[in-house]
Amino acid sequence: MKKLSVILVAFALLLGTNVTAAVAGLDKEKKVTISQEIGDLLTNADMELDYDVNADVTFTINGEGEIVVLTVDTMDSSIESFIKSRLNYKKLQNELIEGEEYKVPIIMKA
Repeated sequence: MKKLSVILVAFALLLGTNVTAAVAGLDKEKKVTISQEIGDLLTNADMELDYDVNADVTFTINGEGEIVVLTVDTMDSSIESFIKSRLNYKKLQNELIEGEEYKVPIIMKA
């Protein structure tokens, strides 16, 4: 009887370890957020900034699933042009609702 209880405890520990490992493996496959995707599209800017720039980008998704920038709320027109050129008609991995307006804050560090 004692051997049976030892075997059951060992089996329970083995089973619990496998379940924990399986759950930990699921965390590695996290989805990229919309903000992260947009941040990736805006990386490697070929411009020098003297100060940090804040902008609020309002965009929608067209019938082909592409970003259409509606407004870029910033005081710097070169930043506005840069953001529009990098984002307009690019596709995102995340599925967004066509025609819905989305707003993303952007901070560009000097």
